[in-house]
Amino acid sequence: MIGTVGAPFVIGLAVGYFAKKMLRTALFLGGAAIVLLFIAEYCHVIDITDEELQHAASAATEVAKNSGGFLVDRLTSISTKGVSGAGGFFVGLKLG
Repeated sequence: MIGTVGAPFVIGLAVGYFAKKMLRTALFLGGAAIVLLFIAEYCHVIDITDEELQHAASAATEVAKNSGGFLVDRLTSISTKGVSGAGGFFVGLKLG
């Protein structure tokens, strides 16, 4: 029982924790890039429209949704019921 319930939960926990940390890092780097774009626009180096910025943000949001869905789908296939892997993933997201 511990092998069929415990191992997928721990795998899901590790993947969820890692995913949350990587999301935070990506948001930090994305925010830094946007600030640099604003500075370059202020110095009249480039010209950015609000529509272009919103389009880039919505594209990044879609990528994040798709990767999160992929991870949950993959973790549910590890165990027979699929609940322990996905449950571990969501606990890892909460802890991360």
